[in-house]
Amino acid sequence: MKSPIPRYLNLILDAVRETDGGEVADYIPALAKVDPARLGVAICTTTGRCYQVGDNAPFSLQSISKPFTYALALEESGFEAVSEIVGVEPSGDAFNELSLEADGRPMNPMINAGAIAVNQLINGSGSSVSDRIDKILGFFSALAGRPLTINKEIATSELDTADRNFALAHMLHSFGIVDDDPHDAVVTYVHQCAIEVTVSDLAVMAATLASGGIQPVTGARVIGPEAARIAQSVMTSAGMYDYAGRWMTKVGIPAKSGVSGGLMGTLPGRMGIATFSPKLDSTGTSVRGREAFAYMSRHMDLHLLQGNNYRVPGVRSIHEESDKTVITLQGYVNFTVAEEISSTLLREAPASSRVILDVSRVTGFNAIGRKIVKEQLRRIREEGAQVVLYDPENRITDMDYSDGTRMDEVDTL
Repeated sequence: MKSPIPRYLNLILDAVRETDGGEVADYIPALAKVDPARLGVAICTTTGRCYQVGDNAPFSLQSISKPFTYALALEESGFEAVSEIVGVEPSGDAFNELSLEADGRPMNPMINAGAIAVNQLINGSGSSVSDRIDKILGFFSALAGRPLTINKEIATSELDTADRNFALAHMLHSFGIVDDDPHDAVVTYVHQCAIEVTVSDLAVMAATLASGGIQPVTGARVIGPEAARIAQSVMTSAGMYDYAGRWMTKVGIPAKSGVSGGLMGTLPGRMGIATFSPKLDSTGTSVRGREAFAYMSRHMDLHLLQGNNYRVPGVRSIHEESDKTVITLQGYVNFTVAEEISSTLLREAPASSRVILDVSRVTGFNAIGRKIVKEQLRRIREEGAQVVLYDPENRITDMDYSDGTRMDEVDTL
């Protein structure tokens, strides 16, 4: 039996295939030769299930590399240190503008100036160009779950036409933001952009950010959750440059575009999405990729701010018997779900003298969710009921109530 997901993805490609307009990035000679008809899409869930249809040949990451390198810099140096050389505010300008804070810092790490500043942090200030490139390539390979390579032809082609990026690096050097030799800073940045991926790779890399830094296919932790969260936060406000406001209003998916035609998006806790189609609009975004994301957002209810994405009831059932009440929970219990559980238990207070909480259908608790549920159970106990826990998968690891007493368990219902 085959999954229906690829068939649905093909419907998305069919919906955008005839979308016209845009041009390939001909200001970079190697990119000007790309077949403009190429079109592919892939998704990868944070549980490691991946689907891809259409073109899956390699293409260079270009600016899609920026949030990943930013995440690596955050992991290596921490947010405070990285913030000394780059801000997090949207610039409202095109990707290659010199948009600086009053102190000379680039506005954010998604524009070229910010990405050049971030790149020279990788592997420490004393790193050689080759070691820094190797560190970035190794990190990107871990994100993708396979060895990636750099397209040397594209890197050389970009360096031959990199006058503007060299100018940005020299300006940043004059402000003390770039400590490296400006030429070396651009060389490492250009090689970062020339790393090649397939659309399948890119969806997996996006899913790694969406899962809080855990590579969903290999299961390896590649970066910490804070670095993944901050990188996606900046993608939300600045990943689409001067189109960011319109993008979040219409599509509502944290995303990053690249002038090779790739487009990457993340749905935190849910999936990574990637498309590839080389013809670009005036903001440097893939025309058909943009339409594919809009189609998925609309038909798959993927908009980040769409409230019905989170309406999962935490209480599956409350079953009353003559001598006991069995309360069955379900799903992932965070603050919102725990509040709903607490409200339900207050509204439908167990009448029995023995209350069993069944968490066998719970996928996990965060810290505050666990605390709220335990506190509600403690208060039920204070009303005179015996409260016990059925937890065959050990979902609740901390069995102590807030008053220092301990929760009782049962082996069967």
